[in-house]
Amino acid sequence: MHAAPSASRPRRRPRAALRFGRAAASGAVLALVLIAGVWASWSSAPYVMLTKGRERGTMVVTRCAGGACSGPYRPRSPGSAARPEVMLARAATVRQGRSYDVVVKPGTDEVLRSGPAGVLYAWAPLGGALLLASVLAAGGLRLTRTAWLMAGAGTALLTAAFLAQ
Repeated sequence: MHAAPSASRPRRRPRAALRFGRAAASGAVLALVLIAGVWASWSSAPYVMLTKGRERGTMVVTRCAGGACSGPYRPRSPGSAARPEVMLARAATVRQGRSYDVVVKPGTDEVLRSGPAGVLYAWAPLGGALLLASVLAAGGLRLTRTAWLMAGAGTALLTAAFLAQ
């Protein structure tokens, strides 16, 4: 009876090490995915969220080709100049002939949607990262409640960005 516990004891250490290794690897990948989502979102979020002192105006979409739409820019903020053509990244809700409130990226002819729709579009990469991270949280870390919260937040963000006009 004394031999059985000592025989099973060496097997517990490798299992514990494997569980720890799985959790550490899953946690590291989860953190990397979330950081990448924030990083991708932050490439446009400051321009859309912090508009004070930036060139703001409206753009009428006249042409869409590939992944971008173009049209004339009309300024609304002091110090902003009219441009015959600016480029706006194409999204599901961008329609030819419609006018959109935009912010000009400094030093370029590229514009980003402003207002609530622009903020949602800017943070859409984080929504995708939350969906992916929820799978890692549930499968690798066994954090099902956290995974459901992450999946819900990611789905809500992506749905709101898609429905934003």
